[in-house]
Amino acid sequence: MVTLLTTPADRELVITRTFDAPPDRVWEAWTRPEHVREWYGAAGLTTSVVDIDLRAGGAWRWGQTGPDGQEIVFSGRYEDVVPVERLDYTEVFEQMPDAEPVRVTLTFDATPDGGTALTSTSFWPSNEIRDQALAAGMETGVREQYDRLAEHLAGMR
Repeated sequence: MVTLLTTPADRELVITRTFDAPPDRVWEAWTRPEHVREWYGAAGLTTSVVDIDLRAGGAWRWGQTGPDGQEIVFSGRYEDVVPVERLDYTEVFEQMPDAEPVRVTLTFDATPDGGTALTSTSFWPSNEIRDQALAAGMETGVREQYDRLAEHLAGMR
């Protein structure tokens, strides 16, 4: 399957991928720490933290540690949670604590063949920040992470 990243409007980034698993399974893999630990992040790094308080106003925090001990951690707050349909949340890179958060809507749409079209629509503080993230390797990282998610979903059957 193809993971597609597009920039359809100012400050916007849309990531789409169809998974061969029903929405409830993709939701579970995305919202339960024991599953997130199995697919989150880049290979070669250790997932060191996955905290999820899955409710409107609840916090989340996901991070990895490199071989040199450096942590790469993202966190935010859930603004709205519609089980098996949609997550609205903020996201900040903790190494830049004063940065304005990215706002994300993640949707889990059933496909006619029983799969899930996962769409992440994010609004960034500026085009410059969005484009810097993409230039720094975000696209490669997202594709790798979504491939790992697909493998994990296949094993959840």
